[in-house]
Amino acid sequence: MDTSERAQKRIRALTFASVYPLYIQKVERKGRTKAEVDEVIRWFTGFDDADIARHVRDGSTFVEFFDDATLNPHAGLITGVICGVRVEEVDDPFMQKLRYLDKLVDEVARGKAMEKILRA
Repeated sequence: MDTSERAQKRIRALTFASVYPLYIQKVERKGRTKAEVDEVIRWFTGFDDADIARHVRDGSTFVEFFDDATLNPHAGLITGVICGVRVEEVDDPFMQKLRYLDKLVDEVARGKAMEKILRA
């Protein structure tokens, strides 16, 4: 197994519960709120607050998290660069979903207007 395969395996095993508090910390450091993180997650995944809490409580991997989601039909409008990668050019569907979510949280942290983040 090469380094790339090991990294992919590790990323797929990440739990939503391990990353969710980091999303919240990131936006709160920039003066934004947990409620805004939850809003973009609800928009992107179709989850409600109970679904988000369940995935945190159950320790769902990101694979399980995205498998349970009904992605917003406008998710394809998410564009830009996150971690040096253009999200719209990511070939792996799982990795693209993860990058989309990272991009949405990043936009919240950068202070972008919610209407623009939600591609309204």
